[in-house]
Amino acid sequence: MIVNNFSNSFSTPLRDYQKEKEDLIQKNYNHIYAHEMAHKAAGGSFAGAISIEKNAEGIPVAGHVPIKMPVLDRNNPQKTIDHADIVIKAALAPSDPSSQDYKVAAEAQSLKSRAKSLKSGNKLDFMA
Repeated sequence: MIVNNFSNSFSTPLRDYQKEKEDLIQKNYNHIYAHEMAHKAAGGSFAGAISIEKNAEGIPVAGHVPIKMPVLDRNNPQKTIDHADIVIKAALAPSDPSSQDYKVAAEAQSLKSRAKSLKSGNKLDFMA
């Protein structure tokens, strides 16, 4: 009887730790998945598969959805503008954009500006 009580005194903290870890895993996964799903939904056909990274303990810590960045189409700058708009929307879609999300949006905005300049006939710096 005493041995059982002794072993139970150790198993309860272990179960509590395991439960807390499982809760943290689920909470982090749900948060990261929702963030990445917002990118994917807004990115449409330009968005790739969701990837979630875990630390050594198996706890989700980061996520990624590749979004195809447009290239400057000199023959059809409107196509570049439209594609850049989708990338900007996808990058900023989550309720909590990361610094990387803002960086992607800024890159797409820069490309969009160059395409608009090309479309309007202004050849200033669209080659950069």
